Amino acid sequence: MKFSNTLICLIFLLLATGTSKAQLPLVFKDIPAANVRSTSLTRKYLTPSRIVWISDHSGKLVKNAEKILNPGTGQADLNSGKYLQLISTKDSIPGIILDFGREIQGGLEIVTTINASNKGKRVRIRFGESVAEAMSDVGEKGATNDHAMRDFVVTLPWLGRLEVGNSGFRFVRVDLLDSNAKIEIKEISAILIYRDIPYLGSFKSNDERLNQIWMTGAYTVHLNMQDYIWDGIKRDRLVWLGDLHPEVMTVNTVFGYNEVIPKSLDLSRDITPLPSWMNGMCSYSMWWILIQKDWYKYQGNLNYLKEQKSYLFALLKLLSTKIDASGKEILEGGRFLDWPSSENPEAIHAGLQSLMVMTFEAGAELSEILGDPSMVEFCKTTVSTLKKHIPEANNSKQAAALLSLSGLVPAEKANREILAKDGVHKMSTFYGYYMLNARAKAGDFQGAIDNIREYWGGMLDLGATTFWEDFDID
Repeated sequence: MKFSNTLICLIFLLLATGTSKAQLPLVFKDIPAANVRSTSLTRKYLTPSRIVWISDHSGKLVKNAEKILNPGTGQADLNSGKYLQLISTKDSIPGIILDFGREIQGGLEIVTTINASNKGKRVRIRFGESVAEAMSDVGEKGATNDHAMRDFVVTLPWLGRLEVGNSGFRFVRVDLLDSNAKIEIKEISAILIYRDIPYLGSFKSNDERLNQIWMTGAYTVHLNMQDYIWDGIKRDRLVWLGDLHPEVMTVNTVFGYNEVIPKSLDLSRDITPLPSWMNGMCSYSMWWILIQKDWYKYQGNLNYLKEQKSYLFALLKLLSTKIDASGKEILEGGRFLDWPSSENPEAIHAGLQSLMVMTFEAGAELSEILGDPSMVEFCKTTVSTLKKHIPEANNSKQAAALLSLSGLVPAEKANREILAKDGVHKMSTFYGYYMLNARAKAGDFQGAIDNIREYWGGMLDLGATTFWEDFDID
């Protein structure tokens, strides 16, 4: 067999480099496919938009600070002397706070130069959704390391690149910790991790405040659409089924179909064998059913709904055993609506009674779609039993909203006596969605619009670029 010189050169080249494109998949041939996890997420690297604060203005401890605002390449090189330098003494440590322009989900990339007193220096990194948080220690002003580390120490490489952190943040503080040391940093970039998907829905009015509120709400949910859909990108990065419902409605409205929703719903189902409650809360298992109804209404995927039939019907049967002879819910386990109402047991009961009505109405609707007449009748009969008991809202806007939406209390009455009172006082971000729906059901559209401007607009006035889990106007 004769070989051409070109082929022989190619063989030697492959031997010299150790691998080739054709060989790359073979490296993983012995790894089971189930052991390989993929992601639909995209990474982008953001240059800081401004310097908020430096620890020293003398030019001795922090040098060339403005150079950190230059876009980088992510690659270390042998240049030095013209980049950000942090220089510590025995008694003083230098630091800097950077602003990346808006809240993101992700981490930090730091690229160092050859210019250091010796290899590897320790820095303290603090992520912050606000400047105050970036300046705070763990335990101060609500700053925590729960779920996502936002305050930690790392050793930077000498003439290298380090990616660190995974949290929700806008601001980053970096302090050099070692005494009598110097480190030169070529680049500090934020790593934005997100789903690269189009905004299919839109909203545009002659009120720019409303336009900004709509886009901020859409962006908040967009950041939460990670490998699963989270309740929050920093403190609560879990699939919470109750909080998921308004997020699902946002996804339906803004993004259309996205696999993150059924993936998250199925995760919650699969890790919650009956008779356990999802997330340990009876209400959150009911929200799973309500989400299934709304997801089907918007997406029309009958095959997916059929996959839920067994669990759905078993859950409805379980819930039906939590009703006494008078029609009152007697649910056990975690009895929860949202945090602001958590100290009001009467309101929680009213909310749970309403959710039971809404859940069995949804069950009847889904059973009809699934072609099960006996289950339709079972759900309708259960609704009739539940409607025999009508609890008081106990001055709770959360309870009043659900009583209205379930039809247990006339919408106009709930709005007039509770929802329309005291402006946005006693509102909450999670249940604000249902308060607005209830006010709209009562025909009080102007009142709902006013609430949106004042409550969600109030967060924007305080500098928010995403909406918060909780906001008390007081």
